[in-house]
Amino acid sequence: MKITRIAAYRVLLPLVEGAYRWSGGKSVTVFDSTVVEVDTDSGLVGYGEVCPLGPSYLPAYAEGVRTGLRQLAPHLMGHDPRQLGKLNRVMDRALKGHPYVKSGVDMACWDIVGKATGLPVVDLLGGRFGESVRLYRAISQEPPEQMARTVARYRSEGYCCFQLKVGSSPDDDIRRIRAVREVLEPSDILVADANTGWTLHEAMRVTRAVADLDVYIEQPCLTYEECLSIRRHTNHPFVLDESIDSLEMLLRARNDLAMDVVNLKISKLGGITKTKQVRDLCVAMGIAMTIEDSWGGDIVTAAIAHLAHSTPEELRFTSTDFNSYVTVRLAEGAPQRANGTIEASTAPGLGVTPIHEVLGDVVLEVT
Repeated sequence: MKITRIAAYRVLLPLVEGAYRWSGGKSVTVFDSTVVEVDTDSGLVGYGEVCPLGPSYLPAYAEGVRTGLRQLAPHLMGHDPRQLGKLNRVMDRALKGHPYVKSGVDMACWDIVGKATGLPVVDLLGGRFGESVRLYRAISQEPPEQMARTVARYRSEGYCCFQLKVGSSPDDDIRRIRAVREVLEPSDILVADANTGWTLHEAMRVTRAVADLDVYIEQPCLTYEECLSIRRHTNHPFVLDESIDSLEMLLRARNDLAMDVVNLKISKLGGITKTKQVRDLCVAMGIAMTIEDSWGGDIVTAAIAHLAHSTPEELRFTSTDFNSYVTVRLAEGAPQRANGTIEASTAPGLGVTPIHEVLGDVVLEVT
């Protein structure tokens, strides 16, 4: 089997809540997602998706996905999409860095492997653990009382894990954390995610001010070293996200005992193949994980579900269903949340069928 064509589509994904706000006053109202299509000479077609969280979150941006694919795709023609290890080495030689550009291609090739074998990707990734995957709900940054009301509403829909967007004024963030914790049950999980938004002294102040509360602290500062300093000065369970962008950084953080939980984003690491490598190492080392991506629609959500559902339950901290945050449905067969959980599809591959009327015209094509 050989790759004969790679195409890309641009799909805009407006938000159900109108806007998504996080640290530093950053916000997004419409996500710019790229759907990647990989065709083969066997007639099998695979699909992937890449959707950066705007241009100011990680070193990734929407147009960069499509620009990078123009450089990358010609090098992949004629290669077997089932040989994922070899294909990833080809991509890394052809385009240095830019892992998010490669993520959609790798995802589409996993879809092809599943279709070729008649197996869902969750089986190819190691097998299904448990009946479903627990989800978190990201709570956009708003005044404390409004965030508490939003959490209460989502809790009534079955969520029990909440990622609270903080990382602004320490006084406001302290009030946000306290207001939300008050509306939760003791068994509910609250994560205060600063998305690198606090300076060292601000992070120290906030963590001390909420020392009496049951709350996880996630990526409080920009650099790994700053986060490690806060980790060593707090008793709160600690999550690292933006700092863990490679296998090497995971090993460094593990050696430093820098976190209790790590967030694994598929596009940040370069696709399902490399995220699986990191996931499996976390399993071997006993590190709990949130399995997710930067953002996305139905195809990204399907990929997250397969990777999360194939992760042992005791190390699966939580996951997410990005397709419930947006108003556009771009594929049939994607997981749909039920009572705060999702399940990976049992259909071959990712189990999704893109809706071509929604994808629109091809914006990039390489043959």
